[in-house]
Parts: sequence; C-alpha cells; structure tokens
Amino acid sequence: MIDSAFGLAEAIEVLSRTPATLMALLEDLPPVWTESNEGGETWSPYVVLGHLVHGERADWIPRARILREHGESRPFDSFDRFAQFRESEGKTLADLLNEFVGLRRENLETLSGWELSESDLDRKGTHPSLGTVTMRELIATWVVHDLDHIGQIARTMAKQYTAAVGPWSAYLSILRDRS
Repeated sequence: MIDSAFGLAEAIEVLSRTPATLMALLEDLPPVWTESNEGGETWSPYVVLGHLVHGERADWIPRARILREHGESRPFDSFDRFAQFRESEGKTLADLLNEFVGLRRENLETLSGWELSESDLDRKGTHPSLGTVTMRELIATWVVHDLDHIGQIARTMAKQYTAAVGPWSAYLSILRDRS
C-alpha cells in the first residue's frame, strides 16, 4: 500500500471527478438500481446522493470557512447525517445529480479561490466531537468521503445481483458484507 502525503491539487483532482463519476454511474438508471439498498437501515444510491448534496451545502466548505475565520475558537456546526431524508423529498435522481454537480463546482471554485498555503492547510479548527482538526485533514476527509460513498453505491448496486451470479459470488468480494 502506498501512503502518499496529502496534496491540495491532487485532492481537487479527485473531488472534481466525483460529479462525472456519479453521473456516469447513475444517470437514467431505473429505480431497481438507484432505490434498492443492502437491507435494513442501509442507504440506496439515491439516499447516498442526497447525503452528498447535503454535505456540499452544510459540511465541507462551511466548515472550512469556520476554520479559516475562527480557527479553534469556534467549533464547527454539527452535521446532520440524515438530513437527506428530509431535503431530498420530492426530488428525482436527476434533480439530485444536477444539484450535486452545481454545488460541487461552486465549492471547488471557492476552495481554489482561497489559494491555500501550507500554513493555511495546517491551520486548526474544532470539530464538535473529534476535537482539534486541521484544514488539511478536513479536505483529505472530503476526498475519502467521496470515495467511500462511490464504493458504497457500487457495492449496493452489485448486491442486487448477488443471487444472479450464482457460484461466482465466491470470487466477488464486493458482494460480501463489510466487517
């Protein structure tokens, strides 16, 4: 495994690709792919997308602003991890995809416009439950959060064919539950 150091430009490269990745993966698919989940209280791709939209509004850039303007003196606002159930009501998958594309574009323009230096990336803020965090950690988490949810969407979709693949399931780790 390679453990590369954080680079802002590299982080932005991944963050800028998430909207196109989600469009390619989800756009115009029937509900069997986008509204199914892994069972129980797990999230469908539609719900995950709503969560990502809410994060663009309430998490990454708003928290980065607080960190830039207040440092550790003002904790980040709490993030409602379930707001998408309320905020996505009545919206189609296409609505959420378009909303995500626009919000991500705006947020990356904001982030790039700040022209963050290494000392800016080391600036500390206060997470309401994790305590002291840096701008670098916040942005790195944004990247990994995207990748985590892209993986979740792919896994949820793959599991719709668990029975259909028959004995090949032994070779398909995506079909196994996370430990």
